[in-house]
Amino acid sequence: MPHARHPESTIVHIGAGQDPAYGAVSAPIYQTVTYQHPGSGLGPFDYTRTVNPTRSGLARGLADLEAAAGASLFSSGMAAITALCHLLDKESHVVLTEDVYGGTYRLLVDVFQRFGLSFSFVDTRHPDRVVKAFRPNTRLLFVETPSNPLLQITDLVAMREIAHQHDAWLAVDNTFMTPLRQRPLDLGADFSIYSATKYLAGHNDVLAGAIVASSSELAARVDELANATGGVLAPFDAWLVMRGIKTLAARLDRQEKTARQLATFLAQRRDVVRVYYPGLEASGGRDAHARQASGPGAMLSFQLQSAGHVPRLMDALQVILPAVSLGGVESLITHPFTETHREFPEHERYRLGIVPGLLRLSVGLEHPGDLQDDLAQALDRLGR
Repeated sequence: MPHARHPESTIVHIGAGQDPAYGAVSAPIYQTVTYQHPGSGLGPFDYTRTVNPTRSGLARGLADLEAAAGASLFSSGMAAITALCHLLDKESHVVLTEDVYGGTYRLLVDVFQRFGLSFSFVDTRHPDRVVKAFRPNTRLLFVETPSNPLLQITDLVAMREIAHQHDAWLAVDNTFMTPLRQRPLDLGADFSIYSATKYLAGHNDVLAGAIVASSSELAARVDELANATGGVLAPFDAWLVMRGIKTLAARLDRQEKTARQLATFLAQRRDVVRVYYPGLEASGGRDAHARQASGPGAMLSFQLQSAGHVPRLMDALQVILPAVSLGGVESLITHPFTETHREFPEHERYRLGIVPGLLRLSVGLEHPGDLQDDLAQALDRLGR
């Protein structure tokens, strides 16, 4: 039997060998809407909303990475989550991680609730609370682990058992971890969801989303929805993700190593109340995370002693950029209370711990010493 490739090799070869005409190593960009076909009937490609060779190459690669039945590519991560919700029947109920990304909260509460879906936001770290939240019409359990922005850890095996006992699907937003650090389908999930804008593409230059499905039946249903609703990834954008993903292993290794260093540094600062990072020994979910993931990733959050110091800190940074988004080569710092999670009611933000003094840091590829020095000089200014 052939030796199974390591995911780091699979990822480098995504899209390679797609050019039978000229043998181009870099996958061609099939920048076309329609395709000429024989008069007797349609060929394998007819219209790019339905299928496109560049997008198909990326989809096959993502499916291979997770040993999945198939993957579908969308114009953004939110478009992917929208397609997931379109799989549900009217009056379906969804259980979600309570400190889920603010855009997910907005989509479900402000949009899909008007179409008959209902939702319960639960601390999914506690399986008993998840069980209590289930109803007879619960059809989907949607989990973020580590969660955004508090990096809380949910046991995916426990979630799989609960979801499947109740005849519901388990979907995992795996954006923070990528398939190189965590493989939800191996743990029994039905779907892995990605904002491919982030680590998969990795360069802050393209919007993209993906749904990776565990079964052929589910993969076909998602593809049908993508074609029917039209929120698919454009050929050039698919090529950008394909180009970016080939360096994911090298990028993530470096970013994760630096994130460990910065989390340790911040945890020792007296002007920092708390650091959220799965790689810290003091992290409550460290052991649970280690059972289902091969590394802590490169995202961390930390809370300042005074919320009033947040704008001063962000203005003082010289290397780290104040900006939303994450997973790119540049280090970005974000204020969840007023930016990524502003959709949550204020009292809910406080209850969850998404407080005004909390900052989220996406660690990039700059020199680790420069990043630590930048944080140090900015924090030191707060005491002046």
